[in-house]
Amino acid sequence: MLYTILKAVHIIFMVSYFAGIFYLVRLFVYYKDTDEFEETKRKILREQYVFMTRRLWNIITVPAGIIMLVTGLTMIFLNFGLMRTPWFHLKLTFLIGLAAYHYWCWKKVLQIKNLEGNILPIENIKLRQANEIATFILFLVVFTVILKSMVIEYWWQLIVGFIVLVGLIMATVKLVNKNKKN
Repeated sequence: MLYTILKAVHIIFMVSYFAGIFYLVRLFVYYKDTDEFEETKRKILREQYVFMTRRLWNIITVPAGIIMLVTGLTMIFLNFGLMRTPWFHLKLTFLIGLAAYHYWCWKKVLQIKNLEGNILPIENIKLRQANEIATFILFLVVFTVILKSMVIEYWWQLIVGFIVLVGLIMATVKLVNKNKKN
């Protein structure tokens, strides 16, 4: 019973964490979008985006990530047999990617906070593409957890499908943003 409750809590906070990460990078995009605004409007919006970014990071994203991590580690402790399954090793590999993305987001939160309203030195399209990385990681983790050993058995079909998905999403981002300035 405890394991099932932990799994439910883990899933709830995984959803909260990803909601925070998705919106966080969108706030970076919004901040960057103000580059061409007139001074007063840019200043007001950037102050608001910095405020929203810090609150989202400190009140939703990081606490949800910590609870997700603690419940995940507790489930591993309660069912250590997971560590002997290849699909779980694959999931952990994707979670290392998520940790790297989390670190990148944290560095951007600090960077925006310290810019004092100045221009964020990254191309707009790069931020928009980076916004999709969490989506890719979410797809990888969910498919791995749901399909378990079938992920290992049908690995090449899943890789092809994933590459097509990534290509479609990236092409859509470029198409939707083709007329925007960097």
